[in-house]
Amino acid sequence: MTLACRFDAEFIAMADLVGDHARAAPHHVAVVDGERQLNYRDLDAIMDRVAAALVGHGVGPRDTVAICAAASLEYVAVFLGALRIGVAVAPLMPSATPQSLAAMAVDCGAKLLFVDATTRDAVAAVAVPRVALDGAPDDGAPGDGVPGDGVPGEVPFAAWLAPAGTRPAPVAVGPDFIFNIIYSSGTTGTPKGIAQPHMMRWQHIKRLGRDAFGPGSRTLVSTPLYSNTTLVCLFPTLASGGTVILMRKFDARGFLVLAEKHRATHAMLVPVQYRRIMALEDFDAFDLTSFVLKLCTSAPFPAALKRDVLARWPGSLVEYYGLTEGGGTCILHAHKFPDKLDTVGRPAEGSDVRLIDERGVEITTPGAAGEIVGRSTAMMTGYHNQPGKTREAEWFDAEGRRYMRTGDIGRFDADGFLTLLDRRKDLVISGGFNVYPSDLEAVLAAHEAVLEAAVVGVPSPAWGETPVGFVALRDGAAASPDTVREWANVRLGRTQRLSAVHIVDALPRSAIGKVLKRELRDRLIDPEIRRRYDSQGEQTGPSAPEG
Repeated sequence: MTLACRFDAEFIAMADLVGDHARAAPHHVAVVDGERQLNYRDLDAIMDRVAAALVGHGVGPRDTVAICAAASLEYVAVFLGALRIGVAVAPLMPSATPQSLAAMAVDCGAKLLFVDATTRDAVAAVAVPRVALDGAPDDGAPGDGVPGDGVPGEVPFAAWLAPAGTRPAPVAVGPDFIFNIIYSSGTTGTPKGIAQPHMMRWQHIKRLGRDAFGPGSRTLVSTPLYSNTTLVCLFPTLASGGTVILMRKFDARGFLVLAEKHRATHAMLVPVQYRRIMALEDFDAFDLTSFVLKLCTSAPFPAALKRDVLARWPGSLVEYYGLTEGGGTCILHAHKFPDKLDTVGRPAEGSDVRLIDERGVEITTPGAAGEIVGRSTAMMTGYHNQPGKTREAEWFDAEGRRYMRTGDIGRFDADGFLTLLDRRKDLVISGGFNVYPSDLEAVLAAHEAVLEAAVVGVPSPAWGETPVGFVALRDGAAASPDTVREWANVRLGRTQRLSAVHIVDALPRSAIGKVLKRELRDRLIDPEIRRRYDSQGEQTGPSAPEG
């Protein structure tokens, strides 16, 4: 069986695929990190050393280790080395609070925690043995020196690794083994551990490894390695024998410099990254003709931005809509359907995507809106240690088949393309009318002074809830909150009108670009701001006179 044909197999463990490439193309570059790189032979060897070191420290199949660090060769090697012996990996977000990091480490049952200089202080309260990914192995494989030496409670990577040439005893990693536990971003409260089995990750690998990536792929990775957004393109690249180019910290111009230098062919970016890149005055000066495919997911992708990317950035553009929890996936091949850029595409092959109402009853009326639910062969095992939360995330059809609830509201058009309306929790019910914040945000964003906008619902004595806008202005632009609100309300329906607009320097976002609307709502707890929109609500609610 050729390596390409292996993607037709029922299941292959990720680490085995790296081993295959190490034998078939040992000198092909697998991972690039600044001026350092690993070919497949050396990556496979250091994976063995990681796996053997884990065994030596009492970590075995179905145990868990955690990583809280910046992207690096070491990060990738530890992740893959753990997978080789059936150990699950919990990649933790460094931006979480020390209390949250400690709670996540306990929740996942991490036997070891891998850190580096960027996260050492944040994880100080985590009561788990630590390994510093700063140290270099003695054979000159990955490493930046040994700044981790001498830190109490920490073993430097160089000292921790098993000796060169060490191999662990083989482990038959099954499709039901947990591949990774990814913690939610916390945009809706305390992070939940999403347990993804090897079979779920294999389905991602099969889809992209077979259709989108290959040995010639050079994927520029600029989102954090703890994010599923990143992993759904990182692992298919390596599984198909391609090259991953790591960007430790994203900046728009730096991304283009790296893309041009390495002749990048693939990238997974979130919408805010696309916006910042396309806004560069010298964007067109960079040679991006090597690009074959650009991917996007994780947050709403404005149609106007898609058009700009299609017009000025070579290569195909594909948007994915789905959950880290898995379930149904929708795909928009934007370059093939330029008239559907306001949608997230149609359900992918093997995905069953449906709509349900507030009672959990399936909606079959054409064009009607409802909560999106989906099922496929790529679904999480459940939320780690939270069976109650797992049940809340599930919906079962009349035949008892399991679907994942997205919490998003959408509708299908006549051609089967799905349009997202809003998060169910963000829906504003004002005076008995459903108000979709995305509709209001689109109007606000059309103002010449507005760079980006977000709308949240807040309590109102008169209407139950009322919409409030937050906008960030373009560089050099000037506008008052009242001017923007009045301009928008003239263009909105009577039931949609904004009761207030607040101008902010920037919208708060997670590391992968999601607007943190919970933070915006929290800002409105301030009593003076609260009084302001309460007093305006009588004049701008659903029953206010037109004009």
